[in-house]
Amino acid sequence: MTRLTLPTLLTLSLLTTAAAQDAQTVRLGFFPNLTHAPALVGLERGTFQKALGKVKLDAKEFVSGTTLTEAFAAGQIDIAYVGPGPAINAAGRGMPVQFLAGASEAGAVLVVRKDSGIKSYRDLAGKLVAVPSLGNTQDISLRHILNENGLKSKTDGGNVTITPVAPVDVLAAFAAKRVEATLVPEPWGAALEAQGHKVIGTEKTVWRDGKYPTTVVIVNAKFAQANPQLVAAFLKAHTEAVAFINKSPVGAQTAVNAQLLKLTGAKLDPRVLQRAFSRTRFTTSLDLAALTEYAKLNVEAGYARSAPDLAPFIRK
Repeated sequence: MTRLTLPTLLTLSLLTTAAAQDAQTVRLGFFPNLTHAPALVGLERGTFQKALGKVKLDAKEFVSGTTLTEAFAAGQIDIAYVGPGPAINAAGRGMPVQFLAGASEAGAVLVVRKDSGIKSYRDLAGKLVAVPSLGNTQDISLRHILNENGLKSKTDGGNVTITPVAPVDVLAAFAAKRVEATLVPEPWGAALEAQGHKVIGTEKTVWRDGKYPTTVVIVNAKFAQANPQLVAAFLKAHTEAVAFINKSPVGAQTAVNAQLLKLTGAKLDPRVLQRAFSRTRFTTSLDLAALTEYAKLNVEAGYARSAPDLAPFIRK
């Protein structure tokens, strides 16, 4: 497994003169999901703003990678936490994107409604399954699961209906019986499980025995070139946030819950967060081998004609 670490990124930018730093604001994109815990912790603890000093942090939440990359393409976001699927799509479409670091691995589960009668992946035939958005990381993963089990989505000539539902809204969708299953990032899978719904696909069985990136950090290449010191400062803060999560899980869970309450109005039971955390790993490393495999799944899902060589998109 090939993994790329951060020292080179940090030292290279720290050696650059202050004259290149022009931005007065850093526009950050992220999701209100546990898989984006480094972002949530960095915001709640003020880690990012402290690292940026007098430069203002403008943090914006998104419901999915699809909507975030649309904002990225429009030049509205400088740095973002996003799933590998949309990030790879952005690279393949020629956007000025660079991969800065890893953020989380695993942390997504396939949950079925307790009255759905679904007991295995093959039972998804004829069912309606929710993903955060079409073309996002969980959508691509779901289509791979269907393919591995002899199934297809309706749009591909099969009988499984895939529909977009924002993760924060998936509990209401289950309660209203609008969908029968979902492949969803944590903590929303654990929240559904706490209501009695069933996990049929754990973070390990979804793909690669759980050894796959769920969230990466990307940067607009033009912004990075013009503001290397700000990028280095943000990366340092990101590294500190990941270290805090791994060293102080109780404190991290408290910080995440506080941010989720601010962003969604929902405060989760600590036991739900503990279960969600147990299914998610947090790291700054980029797994290039897994990203390359994921690019191939993107082609398999029909969202790209070919898998791009991602090595040139890794910021060194």
